[in-house]
Amino acid sequence: MARLSTQEIEHYQSEGWVIPQFRLPPARVAAMRDALDALIRDNPGVRPEKLVSAHIEGDNGEGVRGRSDFLELAKDPEIVELVSGVIGDDVILWGCHVFCKPPAEGYETPWHQDGHYWPIRPLANCTVWVALEESVAENGCLRVIPRSHRDHALHPHLHEDRDDLTLNQRMAAGSFDEAEAVDLELQPGQMSLHDVYMIHGARANGSRKRRTGVALRYMPSTSVFERSLRPADGKTGVAVNFAERPLWLLRGVDRSGRNDFEVGHRRAADAGATGVR
Repeated sequence: MARLSTQEIEHYQSEGWVIPQFRLPPARVAAMRDALDALIRDNPGVRPEKLVSAHIEGDNGEGVRGRSDFLELAKDPEIVELVSGVIGDDVILWGCHVFCKPPAEGYETPWHQDGHYWPIRPLANCTVWVALEESVAENGCLRVIPRSHRDHALHPHLHEDRDDLTLNQRMAAGSFDEAEAVDLELQPGQMSLHDVYMIHGARANGSRKRRTGVALRYMPSTSVFERSLRPADGKTGVAVNFAERPLWLLRGVDRSGRNDFEVGHRRAADAGATGVR
């Protein structure tokens, strides 16, 4: 069973991110790349950087036709074990976003903090970013500002009315020093974990190599997924429907006693039963 080492946990707590020693085996990566190609074929009208809730089978109610392969990846016991090392033994899966940047024209992801967008209270989350293809500086890998999570503070974000960005919200100038940025370069099957307050982004992909990462979102059950909240007020450039987003309790119990694990699951079950793609 995969497990974060003491040093890896300390690095995550200190720096806000970690690249664990654990990685997916090549056969699993190849299978997920096949699932990725099918996902893109199923969504010809959706930018491949904006494949939100890709883990919800069929019509997910957020403009994407998802595939169960990504749910199986998010529920992988070894990945859940890694997550439990930094958020505790009570783990809820609530999101999965596929960021596929095509060669030569892959969109930029502006500097941002995830917590600015999400209805989790109190705010707590670990994102596992799984590389399905080589993700390096040349093709727009994930970049982070180390230790930017420490104060548990959300900084102002400004809206940008552009159609060439993964997200249409960018952190205000002066909020951080970009010179401190670290490129999280990953080979296929490797993954990084980062904190919900971590400042991060990614350059546009102008290379000849496609770059794909699957962002898996996990919250501790001491927090509540507040479905009535819309923190970014629909201005992110990515369609979401938090009111109907299904949750999965993958480990432990719901410590808050307030999370709903029934909402949204009927849609997923109906889509799977009818073979909707």
